[in-house]
Amino acid sequence: MSLPTTSPDSGAQTADLVVFGGTGDLSMRKLLPALYHSDRDGRLSPETRVIALSRGGLTDADFRGKVDAEVRDRVPADDPAGWRRFLERLHHVSVDVGGADRNGWQALAELLAGHDDRDRVFYLASPPRTFGPFCRELEQAGLVTPRSRVVLEKPLGHDLLSAQRINDEVGAIFDERQIFRIDHYLGKETVQNLLVLRFANAFLEPIWNSLWIDHVQITAAETVGTPGRRGYYDHAGALRDMVQNHLLQLLTLTAMEPPARNDREAIRDEKVKVLQALRPISGTEVDRFTVRGQYVEAADMPGYLDEPASTPPTEASRRVETFTAIRAEIRNWRWAGVPFYLRTGKRMPYRRSEIVVQFKDVPHSIYPGGTPNRLVLRLQPEEGIELHIMAKAPGAGEVALKPVPMSLSFGKTFRARVPEAYERLLTDVLAGNPTLFMRRDEVEAAWRWIDPILSTWETSADLPEPYPAGTTGPTGAHELLGRSGRAWHEEEL
Repeated sequence: MSLPTTSPDSGAQTADLVVFGGTGDLSMRKLLPALYHSDRDGRLSPETRVIALSRGGLTDADFRGKVDAEVRDRVPADDPAGWRRFLERLHHVSVDVGGADRNGWQALAELLAGHDDRDRVFYLASPPRTFGPFCRELEQAGLVTPRSRVVLEKPLGHDLLSAQRINDEVGAIFDERQIFRIDHYLGKETVQNLLVLRFANAFLEPIWNSLWIDHVQITAAETVGTPGRRGYYDHAGALRDMVQNHLLQLLTLTAMEPPARNDREAIRDEKVKVLQALRPISGTEVDRFTVRGQYVEAADMPGYLDEPASTPPTEASRRVETFTAIRAEIRNWRWAGVPFYLRTGKRMPYRRSEIVVQFKDVPHSIYPGGTPNRLVLRLQPEEGIELHIMAKAPGAGEVALKPVPMSLSFGKTFRARVPEAYERLLTDVLAGNPTLFMRRDEVEAAWRWIDPILSTWETSADLPEPYPAGTTGPTGAHELLGRSGRAWHEEEL
């Protein structure tokens, strides 16, 4: 299944990309390097401009100097002329959001004036509480045109009600077709290949169901902790930060039915159906189907409460989860009886994001000692696909079985640089292709499933289960699978 987008051959649309928070961490680490690579690969038209908005009183020259100093080392150094051309695309406007000073908005209007024939993309690389006010400022300044789009970074709210409020505020200014809710996991090559793997290969889809699949594991593990970010994480936690968006998005693509056509809305329709089919986890079931943990000091690594922060730990600090594992179930014919295990955590022993599809045993094996097949789709650190099968180990005498992986590394197989997720997503935004972005009903369906878990945790007297930094999580996470005779993927290697 192809996911159409603008290519160098088709001619890129000319656009003005306006980035709120244009001097911030996301812009410097992800957006600007991605835009440079898109420029280098011919996916940006020569006239496309990047306009950074911030409170700092920077000139265009100041901003270009800042980007040259902070971003240059993040991109290849073999094309200095191309880098200089990219810097010339960059502009900066100082704005006072929500303040009485309208000079910045007037300056932005003057910069955009005379270019109504271009697409305008407003990228809100800012906290979700600012989404509504920013959109109102754009409308009041007369900057929203029929060819405008707005990109919203996650997290979209902190619960269902706040997500609905943000959607209402943004939706009062922009039509739904103009709103692009981004989740960078969906821009990863492996995630896009999941649809192709399922729907463009005849051998896989007939066994992609409860008759042949025992369970699915979706993991996003990080080695880092939260130094300097505890103020944010105290009010977010792993469930809001990772599960509500990234992991549920991977679940929908793994479990969705084949769309009737290769169409952006048809694909998103099927994803929403999966979220609506998730079995609700009631308050009385939360302890049985979910686990939450918090890392503590171990192996010369600080615990969550000991991480450097601007303020001392609070009661919220002690209650927030840095790890969560959930057993999810989908109530439909394809997936009846197949558990989906979701897991994410900080300070784990490896950095890894993957989907593991565990198949059932063969119905009648004539070879003792075999293990079931497993399909692993790895998103990071190196994107690729592995199919674990049983094979005969070389040698005479008795037949000895050995599990072996059949591996596909995108970089090695296609002998090309694998684009970063933001490259693909920014290309799609500029092309007006919303396939890999979340619709309003999709975001709200995810929150509707998450909210009862959050509410139960927040009213519970129990604290998150401690786990030593550098380990694979609390004991409860292993018991979550162990109760049914299963184990997490790395424990079986």
